[in-house]
Amino acid sequence: MCSAMPERPLSIALGTGGATRAIVDGSVAMPGVEIDVASAARLPPVFRRMVREAAFDVCEMALTTFVCARAHGKDLIALPVFPVRGFHHGAILVRPDGPVGDPRALERRRVGVNRGYTVTTGVWARAILQQEHGVGLDRITWVTTGDEHVAEYEPPANVVSAPPGGDLAALVSSGLLDAAVGLGAAAPLVPLIPDPIGAALTRLRGDGFFPINHVIVTRGALVAERPELVPELIAMFAAAKRAYLHWLRDADEADLTPSDRISRLAMAELGDPLPYGVERNRDILSQLLDQIARQHIVDQPPTLEALFASNIPNTIQ
Repeated sequence: MCSAMPERPLSIALGTGGATRAIVDGSVAMPGVEIDVASAARLPPVFRRMVREAAFDVCEMALTTFVCARAHGKDLIALPVFPVRGFHHGAILVRPDGPVGDPRALERRRVGVNRGYTVTTGVWARAILQQEHGVGLDRITWVTTGDEHVAEYEPPANVVSAPPGGDLAALVSSGLLDAAVGLGAAAPLVPLIPDPIGAALTRLRGDGFFPINHVIVTRGALVAERPELVPELIAMFAAAKRAYLHWLRDADEADLTPSDRISRLAMAELGDPLPYGVERNRDILSQLLDQIARQHIVDQPPTLEALFASNIPNTIQ
């Protein structure tokens, strides 16, 4: 009789730091399961490869990219593991001497979006404009600088492409665009919402709003073939998060990345700034699904249960 072929290592693609760092550096692993971890400082190309090529067994992915991919029939399923969250009140930048002095003034203007319309930072920034300031998102022309990770997605009519090679910060500085979303710091541009960290903390303290950026996804075929991997993967990611939070409590300020600093601020308010599990995140996930429908990224938002693997442990520490 021929012996069974050994199972190949699981290929896993992750960012380089934060809540997944212990998996990348090998200090946290899956007992009895060999994994092959690829890490990338820039994750958008990784998202694209996973969506378009199913290039990995397990992959960190932007949350909106995942939901959009599922809407277009991609064979992906999520684990309720959310390694990156962020504050997005500072994501909309304007000229300090420009015509946009408050969020409602964006209506009937042209606003640049770094990369594609479905980028999760852009979704959350638009959500803040709509939820907190009553901005009519459909009354803005959104100008993107790249294509979408999900090639089949077609944006709404009020989304157009910037000229090839156009620098988004320069387009705003020159007045060709009135604002931009998702650039990070880009002097001399300034945040449209004053004191964005303070505004984000006020919202966090008010209703717990701490947006999820990334989720861990797997190939649906892998889960169907090896369902026992789901709880094992979740346990590995939870252990890596615990290691990260232990480090974060005591790390020197000089050693923190911008994302680490946000997590530390949220930790002071929430205790666990990166809760895993569907139920613990039902409200913020539901807000995301509502917004991607409002923003014409999907026609009909799916149920949360349809997005996540079925055999998830009841408690994730």
